[in-house]
Amino acid sequence: MKKNKRLNIAIFGGSFDPPHTGHIQIVKEALKKLDIDKLFVVPTYLNPFKNRFHAPSHIRYKWLQEIFKEFDKVEILDFETNQKRAVATIETVKYLYEKYNIDKLYIIIGADNIEKLHRWKDFEELKKLATFVVATRDDIELPKDLINLEISANISSTKLRESMDERYLPKSAKQEIINFYKEKNE
Repeated sequence: MKKNKRLNIAIFGGSFDPPHTGHIQIVKEALKKLDIDKLFVVPTYLNPFKNRFHAPSHIRYKWLQEIFKEFDKVEILDFETNQKRAVATIETVKYLYEKYNIDKLYIIIGADNIEKLHRWKDFEELKKLATFVVATRDDIELPKDLINLEISANISSTKLRESMDERYLPKSAKQEIINFYKEKNE
């Protein structure tokens, strides 16, 4: 099902457990800074570096659909959640290359991933297939050779699960997120 037009695509994957305003800032900044035709937000079924999730993938997928429904060029990709297992980024990248006629592919990551990037499955091949874009986080120093997205939100999903600080929850899914984690913690 390849398209004739060659596309510039970005993927922004993560657990999104829960999604927060920092994720929205990253998507907005990527849409502004990168010359892309489509940005895929890719929730994991299970992060390959973790052994559990808090919210099931179908719920996180639903939240992301609600949060990004008004965004042009943004699509929530269910490829990883449909696998019902941890999926390495290289698999998602190859899936997209099979499905689309890609000219350029960007992988958007948070700065907190820089340190373990070399541990990603088939990292050398991944570097040949995609360009990494790094969103700033927690004053982590970024390599000069990577494209950077300046993000001001200093929040993580882990911190948010602990505090449920409503300021960092996307308005469109805020109450559902609060209710889910409140029930889970009771």
